[in-house]
Amino acid sequence: MTASRVDSNQPAIVAILRGMGCTVQHLHAVGAGCPDLLVGCRGLNLLIEIKSDNGQLNAGQILWHNNWQGHVYVVWTGEQAAELVQATWASTAPPAKPHKWHNRK
Repeated sequence: MTASRVDSNQPAIVAILRGMGCTVQHLHAVGAGCPDLLVGCRGLNLLIEIKSDNGQLNAGQILWHNNWQGHVYVVWTGEQAAELVQATWASTAPPAKPHKWHNRK
């Protein structure tokens, strides 16, 4: 299993996401088809695969995406990443308070 390389547009996309108030965890080093980023956005998590220019998913990524039981998104530009976050915000209300499981007492 080899880790994935970082696409040239990944730093700019991460900067846009963080500028929108999202938290970003890099996952590209996981490899094995795992998406590049885990993005926290108003209490929700987004898995994002970043592709450069006309880049396409490779065989390992396709397999990972097909086997994943949740959503995973592919973006090529910072604009697409921003639109994804805005669409997520539009479709969900901000959490009123943390879940009871979040606090350790």
